[in-house]
Amino acid sequence: MTEPRPDLEPDADRSREEMETLQREIADAAVFEDDYPFDLEAIVRGDDGDDPAQTTLSDSTAAPSDSSDEPIVVGVDQSFLTNDEGDQDRALSAVVATRGGEVIERAHAVTPLEIPYIPGLLSFREGKPILAALEALSVDPDLLLFDGSGRIHFREAGIATHMGVVLDVPSVGVAKSLLCGQPTERTSELPAGSRIPIEADSNVEAPDGTLLGYAVQTRQYDSPNRYINPLYVSPGHRVGPETAADVVLALASGYKLPEPVRLADSYATAAKAEVVE
Repeated sequence: MTEPRPDLEPDADRSREEMETLQREIADAAVFEDDYPFDLEAIVRGDDGDDPAQTTLSDSTAAPSDSSDEPIVVGVDQSFLTNDEGDQDRALSAVVATRGGEVIERAHAVTPLEIPYIPGLLSFREGKPILAALEALSVDPDLLLFDGSGRIHFREAGIATHMGVVLDVPSVGVAKSLLCGQPTERTSELPAGSRIPIEADSNVEAPDGTLLGYAVQTRQYDSPNRYINPLYVSPGHRVGPETAADVVLALASGYKLPEPVRLADSYATAAKAEVVE
């Protein structure tokens, strides 16, 4: 894949102040509304009505869907490798490309970890292996789904926004916890299919009340004593908040995570096992 904005690529040699300044530039360049060339309905309806959750890692060599018009959705997830002292020293990025509910390609890349974990600067720690793994794909994504935040971020530039802007590819952030912002309603014990707006507060460099994304309840237990927490979904680039929530709900059939991200998570675990052998 070519990078339309290589000047915004993560660089661990920057100071923290420089990284935060770059994130503000990324947020200014990001488009937090629908600006995508693919057929959203093809994603929402799935693979001719089949349940996308039926696709597993063992299907990774399956033939692609007959319809080449269906968008290619790529899930992105990370794993980490440790050195002999038990410290994390490398990041492994796994990407899984799907079309019409079928896995059409997988790739991964490993690069050294150059900075420690700092909340809000995840893309500078994990961005290089992500870009390397995406470069290894022979297909071009129409939509990227990240295990991480998009606009729900202190400077509106989470990992989904950063990577989406660098590549100029529509992207969505799917986080398991809320980094910042304020839900407009309670987010506990929500029924499946619910979405609660997440708005900017004093922790976000955006006007108070700006819609950053949604708490999205993809699944829920059928029990009064067990509950599944929602996902925190936000636009990364060239996707609006409603579309981001629609896509995640459509692709999470049968599981909490949307299928491309779930598959990337599984592949990251498998690839990590291969690397350490």
